[in-house]
Amino acid sequence: MPEVNIGINGFGRIGRLVCRAAIENLKTKVVAINDPFMDLEYMAYLFKYDSTHGKFDGTVETK
Repeated sequence: MPEVNIGINGFGRIGRLVCRAAIENLKTKVVAINDPFMDLEYMAYLFKYDSTHGKFDGTVETK
């Protein structure tokens, strides 16, 4: 089965959970995240240090 590319529109609580689940699933690839109300560095920080689900074990980079 081919890999599924996904984009996430909004990076609040649900968007971050969808991103985490997609990264853990080897059949999906996150290709874009859009949230006009957050800057990029803050999005990376919120993803890396989740107060409910704990620190993300992988590497978090911004481009």
